[in-house]
Amino acid sequence: MNSAQRILKRTLDVIVAGAALAVLCPVLAVVAVAIGMSMGRPIFFRQTRAGYKGKAFRVFKFKTMINAYDSKGQPLSDKVRITPVGRLLRRTSVDELPQLFNVLRGEMSLVGPRPLKIEYLGLYSPQQARRHEIPPGITGLAQIKGRNALPWEERFALDVWYVDHQSLLLDVQIVLQTLVQVLKPDSVRGDGDLDVPSFTGSLSADHAQGSLQPEQSTSRATVTT
Repeated sequence: MNSAQRILKRTLDVIVAGAALAVLCPVLAVVAVAIGMSMGRPIFFRQTRAGYKGKAFRVFKFKTMINAYDSKGQPLSDKVRITPVGRLLRRTSVDELPQLFNVLRGEMSLVGPRPLKIEYLGLYSPQQARRHEIPPGITGLAQIKGRNALPWEERFALDVWYVDHQSLLLDVQIVLQTLVQVLKPDSVRGDGDLDVPSFTGSLSADHAQGSLQPEQSTSRATVTT
């Protein structure tokens, strides 16, 4: 993707994200009220993730789980902590909509590799670390090919393939396939993203050479909870 295409992609990201937020404002308000009544404040789940070139930023999602811990102070299973409202939000992917704010802020794109935990940066192989050569996305190739049902290695391979083959036409195809999957009954299981094993490192021989290190983010979270 050349400079002109990158500028066009960013322009389309801003236009689409802004329009989506304007149109979906009533939906977002209803969801916020439902979360507040069923789970209490804060409304948003915020977590530091690795973005473009490994730069740290705060990703926004609607909260889907309550805080609950065992006798040792460890969080209980996701499947125990998720609420009926949260399960519905995940099944419909509505919990991801606040990331449109991340798109407007320039921290994310509509399409790209999903932003993952900052702790993973030192675990990628040099090839896997190439997923950070572009901004992360709300949806991506790995999401329409199996989401978290795919092994980590396969997800990262799809991310890198996208980095090497990205185009505006491919982005449109990924967005359309994402919408189709979300609208299909039972296409996204409500517990499909729960209790996903953490990435503990690549098995490839080139691991631990050239891994990214997190950069200090200069952006500030502005969404109130």
